Amino acid sequence: MTVSLLAVIIASFLFTQNRLTGFVRDYLYHQRIRQDSLSVERLAATVAPLLQSAQTDALNETISAAGSELGGRILVLDPDGKVQFDSFTRLEGTRLALPVVVSILAEGEQQAYAIYRRTGPDVDPSGDDSRVSYCAVRLTGSEGDLGVLVYASPVAEMLNSLAEVERQVGLVFLAAALIAVLLTGLFSRLLTRPINDLTKTIQKMGKGDLSVRANVRGNDEMRTLAENYNVMAEQLESLDQSRSQFVSNASHELKTPLTTMKILLENVLYQPDMPREMQEEFLGDMNHEIDRLSNVVGDLLTLSRMDSHKMELHWKRVNLSETVNETIHLLLPQADRRGQHLESRVTPGILMNGDASKLSQIVYNLTENALKYTGDGGRIVVTLVERGKNAILTVRDNGIGIPAEDVGHIFERFYRVDKARSRETGGTGLGLSIVRQLIQLHGGEITVSSRQGEGSEFTVRLPLEGKPYEASLS
Repeated sequence: MTVSLLAVIIASFLFTQNRLTGFVRDYLYHQRIRQDSLSVERLAATVAPLLQSAQTDALNETISAAGSELGGRILVLDPDGKVQFDSFTRLEGTRLALPVVVSILAEGEQQAYAIYRRTGPDVDPSGDDSRVSYCAVRLTGSEGDLGVLVYASPVAEMLNSLAEVERQVGLVFLAAALIAVLLTGLFSRLLTRPINDLTKTIQKMGKGDLSVRANVRGNDEMRTLAENYNVMAEQLESLDQSRSQFVSNASHELKTPLTTMKILLENVLYQPDMPREMQEEFLGDMNHEIDRLSNVVGDLLTLSRMDSHKMELHWKRVNLSETVNETIHLLLPQADRRGQHLESRVTPGILMNGDASKLSQIVYNLTENALKYTGDGGRIVVTLVERGKNAILTVRDNGIGIPAEDVGHIFERFYRVDKARSRETGGTGLGLSIVRQLIQLHGGEITVSSRQGEGSEFTVRLPLEGKPYEASLS
């Protein structure tokens, strides 16, 4: 990038220098033409009457004085191109076949100007330069064409001026180019240093070190890039830690029932004289652990499908009121066994777009969770109302409640407030995590408020016409 930038800068300087010197060259050339043309035209107006009246002495004096004044050579040619008067008095009687003369005599031009290389000492007015400018103008009298007036002068001064201008411009642009190169190198170093630092940080992350962070400095785009990178790195590190914790927790949850089953099975196998009642009790415990293991595996598969966005939601118009009532009806026997009062306060006719089975699972998990953590004879109230463009589902109980320090973690996978009690109730620690993700797939959100010893209240907001959140539609 630095090399490309330097190449562009140098090319720009060279182009600008070339154009500038070209403008100066054109200006000096046209200025010279303008000065010579004006001088020759004024001299021609004086010479023509003298030539027509054949005032030879006056004509010689005039062209000699004009040559000295202009610093060049004055020649007067007749219509055949022969020199009649020469301020140097060396070419008189010689035919002068210069292109500027030919263009006037043969081609009918009124005036001509050109710069030629010196062809001989007789043509060069000074003899000290390789180039000579010639300005020729037609001489006209009352009786017609009288000939051609030619002014020859050296161009050394003009060429020297042009060379000096080119030298000065070249020095200026060389200094500017050097300064530009130095500044470009400095700025490129300042620019690439944070990029190199960020690249090294990314390389470390690529090798597995997710704890590295980019240095945040400055107040430009690189600061924004570093900040965004650090946010991404924190999220990746958090995700990596969550997955590691998830694998550890999942392994523990799977290992616990397997260990229990192994112990129970060994007792049955190695104690053939075990009483039948005890065998049935052990087998019943094994069956309970198998159910628990099956629940853990099922919940893990559900979460895996959600994480990979392969959870298929069968979207249709759902009567949410009927879904809630039917789900509560399924849980009434469980509540009756413990003498719990399960009450529903459902506004009829609430319709929404969603997956009926997943919505039923949300209601079932939240209500069953309330039943598990509410004591015998407790009260659970399920409410469903329509509020604006949302359906509001509330599950409230007067159970054991959740400590304030645990409320923010209850939707995390495998998180349990009371681990021993949770395992006794058969919970996997995944139910609320599944509920939250199912709600998010429907474009909703869930909140909880709780006081330890007084109960908990889960509130779910579901948009009636909302689009799904990262759901695979079918």
